[in-house]
Amino acid sequence: MSEGKKMTSSRRHHLKSLMLQIAATWLEQEATEMAAAKEAYMEENCPAPDLSADMAAMADYCKKLYQCLDKIDEDRYDAEAKVEKTQKEIDDLKLKVIELGGVKKPALKKVRMSADAMLQALLGGKHKVTMDLRANLKQVKKEVKEEASDGVGDWRKNVEDKADRKKMFETS
Repeated sequence: MSEGKKMTSSRRHHLKSLMLQIAATWLEQEATEMAAAKEAYMEENCPAPDLSADMAAMADYCKKLYQCLDKIDEDRYDAEAKVEKTQKEIDDLKLKVIELGGVKKPALKKVRMSADAMLQALLGGKHKVTMDLRANLKQVKKEVKEEASDGVGDWRKNVEDKADRKKMFETS
C-alpha cells in the first residue's frame, strides 16, 4: 500500500475482522495450553490420596497435608509481601518521574480585581488599606490657546491676511 492512497472502508473492515479471528484463535490456544499446564502441575505436585490405609497411616497423611498447607501459606504470604514491596517501589518511582518532569502550572484565569480588593485579599479583612493610585500622580494643567472665538470667521481672516501679503509682493 503506497503512502498516498487511502484504504477503502471495506478493505479496512475485512482486515480488522481477520485480525480479530487470528487473535481469537491465539486466545483459545493460550487457554488450552494453560489448562494443560495446570493439569500437569496438579498431577506432579498433588497425587491422588491413598484412602485404603489404616488409621495411623491416615493420621500421618493428614499431618503431611497440614505441613504442605503451612508451606503454601508461607509461600503465599512471602509472595504478597514481595508484591506489596514492589508496588511501593513502583509508586515511589512514579513520584520521582513526576518530580523530574516538573510541576505543570495550570492555566491562569483572568480575574478583574481592583488594587484595594487584592490588598484586602492578601492582608486579610482586618487591614483597611486603600490604595488610590491617582493620588500620587503629578497634577498637570493643560494650557489652552486663546484665539478668536469666531469659528466661522477664522478661516476667512486667514485668507484675507494671505491676500494682503500677496498684494505686498506684487507691488514691489
